[in-house]
Amino acid sequence: MRVLVAGVGNIFLGDDGFGSEVVRALQQEQLPAGVQLVDYGIRGVHLAYDLLESWEALVLIDALPQGGKPGAVEVFELESETDDDTVSSSTARLDAHSLDPNSVFSSLRALGGAAPRTFVVGAHVESVDEGMGLTPKVQAAVTGAVSVVLGLVRSMAADAATADQGA
Repeated sequence: MRVLVAGVGNIFLGDDGFGSEVVRALQQEQLPAGVQLVDYGIRGVHLAYDLLESWEALVLIDALPQGGKPGAVEVFELESETDDDTVSSSTARLDAHSLDPNSVFSSLRALGGAAPRTFVVGAHVESVDEGMGLTPKVQAAVTGAVSVVLGLVRSMAADAATADQGA
């Protein structure tokens, strides 16, 4: 099993640094074999190049735009790419900064790759004003996001182990 857990966001724009904070917290956890944890920050092209490798899944940790309850954690799976070469409409909700999944996946396709099964774990922002550090509501969501990510990757590891036993 190979799963890439990728934190994205701009740490200089307040709550937009949520992905980086969750990755920092995950570094203290025991992750299953085959899980790679990376804080990409605003390096979308780097993420696209890394996705050219063979991955069973991508867990993208990101700030979700304002509009939801600040600090509310959501997890969802992105739909597969469609025939018109766009990512599902679910990704439109993720345009909290310049590194959005559409841009990353467009770069990946331009490089000849395809996105693996992709999950997004995010928290709705309260502020993306200039400045470092998360607002208290979004900071409080880091622990919940860590639990969600751990649950996802552990479930994938268990599914892979079961599949290996059946083979």
